[in-house]
Amino acid sequence: MLELRDITKSFPQQRVLEGISLTVSDGESVAIMGPSGSGKSTLLHCMSGVLVPDHGEVLFDGRDVAAMSDAERSRLRLEHFGFIFQDGQLLPELTATENVALPQIMRGVPRVEAHEDAVDMLTRLGLGAFTDRYPGQLSGGQGQRVAIARALAGPPSVVFADEPTAALDQATGHEVMQQIVAVCQKFGVTLVVVTHDPKIADWCSRCVEIRDGLIHSEVAR
Repeated sequence: MLELRDITKSFPQQRVLEGISLTVSDGESVAIMGPSGSGKSTLLHCMSGVLVPDHGEVLFDGRDVAAMSDAERSRLRLEHFGFIFQDGQLLPELTATENVALPQIMRGVPRVEAHEDAVDMLTRLGLGAFTDRYPGQLSGGQGQRVAIARALAGPPSVVFADEPTAALDQATGHEVMQQIVAVCQKFGVTLVVVTHDPKIADWCSRCVEIRDGLIHSEVAR
């Protein structure tokens, strides 16, 4: 379970988060929405340990992520969290299989096992024929599916997705989001998605709207 208790975050000359409290249950899917500059990406980064809040607690399974050292937070992200970014951030010199397997290898999973898991996840996402392709040989939708497979291989406890469909056309974006939600549900993975698109947010079981660094509304679906 993820729990935020009265977190605040400021950058020079700007207060971004104004005291947010939020609980995300295991296996839940939550969309974070809000206008540009509302603090939604900063909130996701604080939840995932990428940023440390100025005040408040970020609890993951009862442990205060904000109180951890940099090394402890890095290890937590590697072992328990998966990330999906807007542009995929695949390594161009690695094949699809190698990109997906890399985080598992870094966790200490034997290379052969990691590659087998990677191929299995890619196949689940309809990329069984593209496992040996390099990112430059893939379409935008295919590349984003590789990024999804990388985030879900393992699988992690939580997947954080920051505008995962923003670079895709509408039809491909909805197909990709459907696949993210379906795989998370299959493996019981918690999903936190930042999006500006209400139709993407509709795939999640709860929507949290952020305005001016505060939770403006929460809607269960």
